[in-house]
Amino acid sequence: MTETGAHRPAEFDAPPLRRLRYFHGQMLGARDFQREQEYYREKLKLRMRALLGYGVVCGLFVEPVGHHHDEGRQAEPAEQTEQAEELGHPEQDGTETEHTRHRAKVRITPGLAVDCDGNEVVVRGGCVIDLWKALPPDERDTDTVWVGVQYAERPVEATRAVYNDACADTSDCEYGWTEECFTVRVTGCEPPADERCDTCCSPCEHKVLWLARIDCADLHEPVREHQIHMNVRRPFGRHVPTVITGVNWIHGHTYTIDEAKALLGTQNEDGGLVVRFSDDVRTDSLRPGVVDLQVIEGGRGNSAGISYMRGEFTEPDVESCEFTQEFRYRQTTRETLQDGDRLTITVRTAFILDRCCRPVDGTHVGGRVPLIDADSHTADTADTTDTTDSEGVARHGGCDVPPSGIGPWTSGTGVGGDVFESWFFVKER
Repeated sequence: MTETGAHRPAEFDAPPLRRLRYFHGQMLGARDFQREQEYYREKLKLRMRALLGYGVVCGLFVEPVGHHHDEGRQAEPAEQTEQAEELGHPEQDGTETEHTRHRAKVRITPGLAVDCDGNEVVVRGGCVIDLWKALPPDERDTDTVWVGVQYAERPVEATRAVYNDACADTSDCEYGWTEECFTVRVTGCEPPADERCDTCCSPCEHKVLWLARIDCADLHEPVREHQIHMNVRRPFGRHVPTVITGVNWIHGHTYTIDEAKALLGTQNEDGGLVVRFSDDVRTDSLRPGVVDLQVIEGGRGNSAGISYMRGEFTEPDVESCEFTQEFRYRQTTRETLQDGDRLTITVRTAFILDRCCRPVDGTHVGGRVPLIDADSHTADTADTTDTTDSEGVARHGGCDVPPSGIGPWTSGTGVGGDVFESWFFVKER
């Protein structure tokens, strides 16, 4: 099978679509109306997952809950009570012992998501989860926990039938309505990733929408905000674009001449500019011309000189590996940047393809892609007006998190392709 053919499904994952055909004198029973309901539900779900995809649409943030939070925030809406009891959430009578009050708890905020079957998962009032009770007993020795939600249904509003079914075992009441709700899922085992290139036609295997990973979790101590990582959640869409998650220089920063030489690998073969991706990219798409280094001369007086600095990919080895999650681009000339120069770095991400042959979403939104290995980076430079945080991102005030509300920052706008642009300045100390 060809590489392109490997992405083609054997058959389209959709049920037979048969709708009720009315005619005069037709006898209809409960099963007929149920099948008619199912027809329209399957049509809506098919349209949702095939045209739009699945994932978190809005909200559904995971927040820490400590003993200082009031009881009102821990109360759960009536429609979620059964799920809460099944999972062993905080006591429903509103009482807590001293032991349970300080246990690890998180809150899922209200929001909307769509699962990979096309079901809408609505969390109206939020809910509080006791991680100890929600975890399966054989997974309570873990220090990493994943929290998610899953579509669920339950019968409600019991009604006594006017006429008994002759085939029924009893004449008890029947539930007259089905309520669409959700169930919280908590696990200590890392959930599998959805490796499908296209979610339109392939069968759905990932029923749970994972919202957060909690690191260094002590189930008997309150969860802190820095332990919760929500970048594991899937944004709503047909596929998750590959983005740039880190670089080894600070955008807009000012480096000394020696620091710039070390960063570019001018005299050190182990140096070079490093770009890291969120997923695999094809090494055969890392070709000459994809990365450009442009020097804009500065200094005193007129500064209009523009030149290109030659370089090459030193990692990865294209012949030995098909995919990579980062590359290193090193300067191949002995040219040294001078005081007042600016180096502009251009990565044409529209030409870098991921494992599904889609372009990397490389728009450098706000210049906020974080620094790789911030602790080992020299940051004591002169004449810089920007401050940098622990991730090595230059802060200009405001916009501490991306528009999605989930950090850390990455490249991309969800469209794909485009050009990643960045720069830094050179100044003598």
